[in-house]
Order: sequence, then structure tokens, then C-alpha cells
Amino acid sequence: MLTLLNLLSAVTLLIWGTHIVRTGILRVYGSNLRHVIGQNMSKRGLAFIAGIVVTAMVQSSNATAMLVTSFVGQGLMALTPALATMLGADVGTALMARVLTFDLSWLSPLLIFLGVIFFLSRKQTRVGQMGRVAIGLGLIILALQLIVEAAAPITHAQGVKVIFASLTGDILLDALIGALFAMISYSSLAAVLLTATLAGAGVISLPVAIGLVIGANIGSGVLAFMSTSMQNAAGRQVALGSLLYKLIGLLLIIPVLDPLVHWIDSLDFSSQEMVIGFHLLYNTARCLILLPSVGPMAKLCAWLLPERPELNGMAKPRHLDATALVTPSLALANAARETLRIGDLIDNMLEAMLDVLHGKQTAVTQEMRRLTDDVEALYSAIKLYLAQMPREDLSDQDSRRWAEIIELAINLKLASDLIERMLRKVQQQKTSQRRSFSEVGLEELAGLHSQLISNLRLGLSVFLSSDPESARQLLREKRRFRAQERRLAHAHVSRLQRKIVQSIETSSLHLELIADMKRLNSLFCSSAYAVLETADTGALAADDLADITHSP
Repeated sequence: MLTLLNLLSAVTLLIWGTHIVRTGILRVYGSNLRHVIGQNMSKRGLAFIAGIVVTAMVQSSNATAMLVTSFVGQGLMALTPALATMLGADVGTALMARVLTFDLSWLSPLLIFLGVIFFLSRKQTRVGQMGRVAIGLGLIILALQLIVEAAAPITHAQGVKVIFASLTGDILLDALIGALFAMISYSSLAAVLLTATLAGAGVISLPVAIGLVIGANIGSGVLAFMSTSMQNAAGRQVALGSLLYKLIGLLLIIPVLDPLVHWIDSLDFSSQEMVIGFHLLYNTARCLILLPSVGPMAKLCAWLLPERPELNGMAKPRHLDATALVTPSLALANAARETLRIGDLIDNMLEAMLDVLHGKQTAVTQEMRRLTDDVEALYSAIKLYLAQMPREDLSDQDSRRWAEIIELAINLKLASDLIERMLRKVQQQKTSQRRSFSEVGLEELAGLHSQLISNLRLGLSVFLSSDPESARQLLREKRRFRAQERRLAHAHVSRLQRKIVQSIETSSLHLELIADMKRLNSLFCSSAYAVLETADTGALAADDLADITHSP
């Protein structure tokens, strides 16, 4: 019982070490890796190589699968190059299995010792994260040694020999057992290494070991497909294609299995080395043979898992990828992109408000209510997404960006509520009291409205680019808007003195709309302050600071 517990703990340590390496690499090089994967590669060969490189770095084909499926799910990558990348990931994980089975026992304590020193001393820096990676690599090497040591007594147990004696080389049965190994250990690498250990101890024959290795690959494909259950159809199509390729590999090797086993058995290598070598040879040959078929496979997956239309019209988040939360810079970029979607909805609401002012539609239509609901849905999703990020692990720069995103999301949500209230005021004036603005007053409101939309778009651009010069321009536009607002308020009072009937009837509403537009403008221009404070370009004007501080 103790021996079995030692084996399970060693496998668990291997999984944990892989997780630490993946987390550290993604936090340091996550943006670069996603750029390598996410660029729209026209040549499937480049996508194939990218899959090998990324998987070799993150030590896990499942991690690469999560990256690729999230990209396809967000529409940032086509399905065809994604499938080519997944084939490359299978080769990458086989290469790392070969590397990690070399005698690296001397390296494990060195990596763990140096990794802990760098991680604890400089945790929030790039060097600290690379220390995390070193710890993970050291744990992986240590876990592999422990797996071999823990499996040795088990291989000599009579009960284990009886169990494995029932495996007589039936490729389908062996593949099923291998898939179960990979799924239970949550790692095809652990399953392959355990198989190699059993073969080296003579507990299982080479044909059985080969069947278990093939099954371990299929098990990793099942795990990847199950992990995409919460994604949209586009993301699941990638995992489905990868799983189908692994099943096709099983069908392709069945006719040549016997001569292949005889050839491998004739080589002058140990059983353990032959199993690891077969794993690399099988994955490389399978993926190269199937690489030209990624186009037809993409069509088949799209047919098997078609996109389903949304049953309700409420906006759904497009960019809030949960797998990116381990990489703060990527998660913040996703949240920023989703926040910009709210900005687009506010832009649409302002355009609709102009139609309302001109009397082209009723104030609060079904479309306006839908836009308000969409803003609320995206705002709530962004809040929950940012709340899942561990802020204590964020660098100073990422912490500032986190605050900028949540501040803009809040301001845009407030702007949405304010626009809806403005429209209800106009509706009440036109339907209940049946009063309209004067031509001059309507022209003034339309001009102010046009300037408001321009400032919204400039504010979103400043938020996205963090350009100090654009931020200064936004503040100049804000001051110009405030001067214009004061001038229009004075002009309206002048019309009241001339006793213009329409101006008198709509006076209260006219002044309230101008004041509301001033509040909206303050909300839209808030992004300039964070940019200029970060750039340390000098003190901000006291009145501007007070204005943004007291914005609704």
C-alpha cells in the first residue's frame, strides 16, 4: 500500500511540476507565445513548428491546446492552422519526453535550489518567474526519478504481474488501458514513462507497451476535448480535430504493428529506450503524414460541431478567456478589449440619442433597452473576470492597468445609465407635455452631442494606446467642451430673456441635457488622467482633477 502511495505521489509531483513550469513560462513569455500561435499563418508548416516550440517551452500539449482553442474561440485564429499547431504539439510533447528521460539526476537539486532563491527574492520580476520555472523543471526531473523508484517494487509484485499478464498484445484493449492511464494521471507523459518503466522491468511485453503508449496519446486528446466543454463550438472543434487525429493514428498503425514491433525488437536498445523511442517516432510520423489533411479535417469538425445561434439577444463576452488568467498581461489585454466593446455600445446609444432629439424615433425603444442590457451584461462579466485575477501576483504596471480597466468599465456603465435617463426625460417632454426644442436649441444640442461622440472615441483610443500626446489632446478637448457648454447655457438664458416660447417650454430639459452631457464628457475623458500620471508628465490642472474625481 505504501509503495502504491509513493507512486501516486510521484505522479502527482510530476503533474504539479508541469503546472509550475507552464504558469511561469506563460507569465513571462505568454504574450510572445500567443503571438507565435495566434498569428494567422498562411503556411501550415509554420503553424506545425510553432506547436512544437510552444509545447516544448510549456512542457504540456494540454497547455498548448488551451491556448489554441481559446484563440479559435475568440476568432483570432482559423481552424486549419490551429489543427496544424495541435499536430506540432504532439511532436513537441514526445520530444520533451525523450529529453526528460535522460539521466538528469544531478540537475534536479541545482534547479530547485537556484529557483527557490530567485523566486523568493524577486517574486514579482521576470527573474523571479524564471525561478518558478526552474523549480518546476527540478520537480519534474525529481518526479521522474521517484516514479522509476516507486514502480520498481510494484513490478515485482505477483499480483501486478498477473494483472498485466492479461494484456496479450490486443492493440485495442491496450490502447484503452493506456488512455485510462493518461486520464487518471492527467498526463500522457506520466503514462508513457510508467509504461517504459514496466517494459524495462519485464512486466509487460513490447507489443503491450506500444499499445499503452498509443492509448496514452488518445487519453490526452480526450482530456483536451473535455477541458473545452465550456467553450464555444469553434474552440471545441480544435480539440475534436486533435482527438480524431489520434484515433486515426491508431487505425493507421494496426496493419503495420507486427512488422514494426519485430523491427524495434531487433534493435540493440533496452526495452525502456525502445518505448520512449517509439513514442517519438510514432508521433512524428503520424503528424507529418496527417499534416496535409488539416483542411479537410477542419471542414469535418465544423460539420460535426456547427456553431449554434444564441437563443437570447443579450451580448456575450468574446475575449474573456479563462485560460489566460494565469498570464496577467494577457488577461488584462482580454479585459481591455471587452471594455472597448462596451465603448462601442455607448457609441451606438449616443447615435440613437441624436435621432431621439430630432424626433426620428421614440425615446426608449426596444433597441435602446437591448443596448442597456448588453452594457450591463458585459460590465458584470468584466468585473467577475478581473476579480478572478490574484492582484498580489501583479506587477506594479499590471496593477495600474487593472485599475484603469475597472475604472473605465465603471465609467462606461455610469454613462449607459445616464444616457438612458436622458432619453426618458426627452420621452416625457415629448409624449406627456408634447413640447419640442426650438431650432436653435436643437442645433446647439446636436453640436454638443457631436463633440461628445468625438471625445468618447478619442478617450477609448487613449485607453487602448496609452499615448501621452493623445491624452493631452483629450484634456484639451475636454476643456473646449466645458467652454462650449457654458456658452450654450448662457445663450439659452438669452433666448429666455427674448421670451422665445419653445425655449421657455423646454428650458428645464434643455439645461438638464447640457449638464448631463457635461457629466458624460467627464466620464469619457477620465482615461487621460491615468495615462498622464503613469507617464509622469507633470502636475494635472486642479480643476480637471476635481472634475474627474467628482464625476458621477
